[in-house]
Amino acid sequence: MTPETPSPAEPKPRNPLRVLVVDDSAFMRFSISQQLNGHPEIQVVGAANNGRVALGLIPELQPDVITLDVEMPQMDGLTTLRQIMVDYPRPVIMFSSLTREGAYETIQALMLGAVDFVAKPDNRSDIRAVMQEMTLKILSAARAKVQRFTPSRSLPPEPRRVDRPEKLIRAYGRMTPIVLIGASTGGPGALGEIIPALPPDFPAPVLIVQHMPAGFTRSLSERLDSLSPLRVKEAEHGEPLMVGRVLLAPGGFHMTVDENDRIALNRNAAVHGVRPAVDVTLTSLIQRFGRDVVAAILTGMGSDGRYGASARCTATAATSSPSMKAPAWSGGCRAV
Repeated sequence: MTPETPSPAEPKPRNPLRVLVVDDSAFMRFSISQQLNGHPEIQVVGAANNGRVALGLIPELQPDVITLDVEMPQMDGLTTLRQIMVDYPRPVIMFSSLTREGAYETIQALMLGAVDFVAKPDNRSDIRAVMQEMTLKILSAARAKVQRFTPSRSLPPEPRRVDRPEKLIRAYGRMTPIVLIGASTGGPGALGEIIPALPPDFPAPVLIVQHMPAGFTRSLSERLDSLSPLRVKEAEHGEPLMVGRVLLAPGGFHMTVDENDRIALNRNAAVHGVRPAVDVTLTSLIQRFGRDVVAAILTGMGSDGRYGASARCTATAATSSPSMKAPAWSGGCRAV
């Protein structure tokens, strides 16, 4: 009898991601859990109505990812997040209201180590789209590398504006480089370390494109401005590039630079599914300033920034012809 040929080993199925849902709204806990449990790679292992309950469940349930409401009774989202990052570091996605206060607290959470956030819908008719966004971000967050906080780590205090020295803003000269920083998931935390480290005499204008919806970018710019010796603000249509000033693309708008070296904002179609898009700004800068552009892609999700960075790194022609459809400039790149 001829022995059977052994069949090739089938790959072992991956265990679903274990998710803990923390929200004071029973409706939101039900909606989030129902949506996430419908995905084959996700399993909701528990739910909590406030941070204190959540902290008690984490050692028992060992979730891979936590969704965390910002505004909750007994223990709010920021307090809970700090404790998670000290005792049980793991990816956390904040669930935030669209109010100004909600945006401000969300920015604080991102700088404290939250991987990402999802904005709550204005009404129940938008809940499906928000839940789909939550699902995608959980799958991405599970791959994030999260560092444990020391108990003493916290957000720097807000300096009082009356005590702050005046920030020096100078005219831009065309021989000065232009710096573009692009970021997505994890970006606010990285920006919170990089931008305050730039000296007050930093010799170049800085532009930032951070994937973030409208409302949240203003809170991020205000937070960075309070920490930085440079002036940081949300970009406005028509304002000039200036040395000593950092401009953040507003949520919902692509940011480019026109022939007069002024900011131009538009609501053209999303690129790579996002608006603002890093590639839109970087392509505009390369066409305008050529090899004087210095680009840094900090963090990300997807391919935004790859095209513009590739054009800056690998092309060999050096021309600023406005008829060019794709930028081509000499230069080089380093991965850090």
